[in-house]
This record gives sequence, structure tokens and C-alpha cells, in this order.
Amino acid sequence: MPAGQIHTRGGDGGTCGLLGNLRVPKDHPRVECLGELDEVNSTIGLLRSKVPVSHSWQPRLQGIQRNLMDAMSNLATPAGYEGGLEMPFPMEATLELEEWLDEIEERLPSTTDSFLLPGGSEVSALCHVVRTQVRRAERRIATLHQAEPVAVAILSFVNRLSDVFFKLAREELAAQDIPEEKWKLFVYKA
Repeated sequence: MPAGQIHTRGGDGGTCGLLGNLRVPKDHPRVECLGELDEVNSTIGLLRSKVPVSHSWQPRLQGIQRNLMDAMSNLATPAGYEGGLEMPFPMEATLELEEWLDEIEERLPSTTDSFLLPGGSEVSALCHVVRTQVRRAERRIATLHQAEPVAVAILSFVNRLSDVFFKLAREELAAQDIPEEKWKLFVYKA
């Protein structure tokens, strides 16, 4: 194949390649996970294009994109692959998200009393789109994890990632002085 050529015709039969030249159906749970995280990463790229280059979120959003690429590399490695190449995923990635969550929470009022409607501004709404894509990816990863173990660090990272985008959506509304739209109070039964 010439350098730079993207079409290989390898997937024309409905399969795709994983690390180690293993071919699996394009709807294999591992491939589903890769596709979901790729969509998340692309939407974060769109979000980054909507905020100024100098915005305080930019370095961390780029870091998240890089961590997503590392997570996809890990997930593209089939269980039991013995090619000698390990694709570890660092638990520090989750700790960085938790640190960012703590910083945001210090600046925002509590929302422990009601559900919020997504929207308010384009950037806030886009944060909610990323949040829901991350949740879908998390469900696909959980499905894969039932069949083949997934690194705990990836499970934790993806779980925390949706929380970050919920908080970023709220932070954006606060920064723009746009009121949050409450839908319904939480009702807890004793």
C-alpha cells in the first residue's frame, strides 16, 4: 500500500483489524467501544473549536483527547494478545479528572435538589452532548468488560469523564450568567 493511502479494502467483508492482525466483525463489542470513544473524541474536538484557543479548558480538553487515544489503543489490544506490546492506561488520568471536578465544584452552587435541562448556550449544550456520548461509551465498555476484562483504570476514567462534562456545562452557564433550567425536584423515598 502506498504511503498515506487510507483504503486497504481489508474491511470490505465486514471485519476490521485489531492489534496483532486479529480480524473481528465490525460490530464486535471491542470495535463498538472504539467507535464510541472515537465519537466522544471527535465531539470534544468540536467543543474545543467553539471556545477560544486561550480558554482555560483547552489544555485539559486536549489532555482528555490524548487519554482517549490511549484508552482506544488499550481497547484495540485483544485479550490474551502476546505480541509483547502492552498498552497500559494510567490511573493518573482519572485522578486528573477528579482534581478538575473538585476545582469546578468549588466555584458552582450545588444541584443536589433537581434535574437540569441540557442547553442554555451552544458550548453548554455541546458539553451535554459529550456527556451523553461518554455514557453510551461507558455502557459499551461495560458490555465488553462482561466478556473480556477491561482495565479498571479505563472504567474509572470513563465514569468520571461524564461527570466532568456535566460540570463543564454548568460552569459555562455560570460564566455566561445564564440561569440553569431546572426540570424537576429530586424525590427521595425514605
